[in-house]
Amino acid sequence: MNTIKTLGALKKSGYTSQNIKDELRTNLRNKIIAGETTFEGVHGFENTVIPELERAILSRHNINLLGLRGQAKTRLARKMIELLDAYIPVVEGSEINDDPLNPISSFAIDLIAEKGDKTPIIWMHRSERFYEKLATPDVTVADLIGDVDPIKAANLKLNYADERVIHFGMIPRANRCIFVINELPDLQARIQVALFNILQEGDIQIRGFKLRLALDLQFVFTANPEDFTNRGSIVTPLKDRIGSQILTHYPDNIAIARTITQQESKFDTNQSDAVYVPSLAKDLLEQISFEARDSEYVDAKSGVSARMSITAYENLVSTAERRTLLARENKTTVRLSDFMGIIPSITGKVELVYEGEQEGSATVAQHLIGDAIHTLFPGYFPKIEKLEREDAKNAYADLLEWFFNESGFELLDDQSNVEYQTILDGVKPLDVLLKKYQPNVAKEDVYFWKEFILWALVEYDKLSKNRISKGYQYKDLYSNFISKL
Repeated sequence: MNTIKTLGALKKSGYTSQNIKDELRTNLRNKIIAGETTFEGVHGFENTVIPELERAILSRHNINLLGLRGQAKTRLARKMIELLDAYIPVVEGSEINDDPLNPISSFAIDLIAEKGDKTPIIWMHRSERFYEKLATPDVTVADLIGDVDPIKAANLKLNYADERVIHFGMIPRANRCIFVINELPDLQARIQVALFNILQEGDIQIRGFKLRLALDLQFVFTANPEDFTNRGSIVTPLKDRIGSQILTHYPDNIAIARTITQQESKFDTNQSDAVYVPSLAKDLLEQISFEARDSEYVDAKSGVSARMSITAYENLVSTAERRTLLARENKTTVRLSDFMGIIPSITGKVELVYEGEQEGSATVAQHLIGDAIHTLFPGYFPKIEKLEREDAKNAYADLLEWFFNESGFELLDDQSNVEYQTILDGVKPLDVLLKKYQPNVAKEDVYFWKEFILWALVEYDKLSKNRISKGYQYKDLYSNFISKL
């Protein structure tokens, strides 16, 4: 079809044009009938957000995606491009992507009147049919809709009442396209008012001129509930003109969160080949985000973006990679102590309440890592009771006794693999615990699990762990108390 170069050839081909909302609807229907995935690469929304989005598209609605940061709102909007036709015809030279069969600009109408069936056309790929604008307080009506261009009027020797002196804004230039306005509440109320006619009647008016362009657009807005109180709001008449408001959410479980993190994290071949990440480490990383969303130190209204897990995972692998480079080794496995390397990813992604500010962002990040270990541990090992009968021997008695009889040990951040493994192999009760309660742990994961047990006992106040200049020192609680005295 895109070999057709003139209006006459287009008419002979039998091509029929349709507006963008019908185009999206038709292609979505075909995908659903064929059993194809409509929004590939978006996880966790299969039974919630995506069905609502599909219903909105089938209803030909403009859409508002409402949710906290990092909930794939913009990703969903961009995925809608895949529901457009591969190519559409456009009058060559048109600023607003005029449909050759239904021109709306004076340029296209005059050109077709002059050249008739010889009017040249070009084909626009769907990748070019996506426009995006971040709403900021400095956005003007001229930016979005357009304004009179005095230079154009002077060059063409036309008066300001002539349509040809208009400089079109982003919205007219996005005719027959998907137009996304991110963070809509940040748009000033008077600018939001300028969108009323476009959403309802589908046309624009510039500075009171008679000109009215019946634009063909699919609007998608995104908004964060936090903005409604902190920075602005969506004016009521504008909300009334948006067909569907769809609420997004964070992943419901660790498995979905892991899938998203794995998909979005970026590593080169060197990192992938050099660093092995145990499955438990991946679960622990995701659990940190779940803990942050429930933490008393973190502002729940602000949310905790899925980007936190993605950047934390990248930092975790880089921490292990750096250790490998310093030790002149080729390969390594992520250690639990490497999780200290993800603290910068956490501190930059969470908004703290007053209590959190008092604690300090780095301390809160360490609390979150500890809380994640505390939460996951009972799923793999016997529960650690805070108070126990003296005559009852628990599962960890031998390990605690080992620490009581020995002087403890230090695990340094940049220790070689051999030194690290030798130290943990020296704590024989760890092997007994693993063999009894997690006998199927992969060989390459064993040392991470051993460290996981030690950190968990610290979180349950059964062991002490002190940060030293280049690592961690483990002791039993009594020895640690005496040394402090």
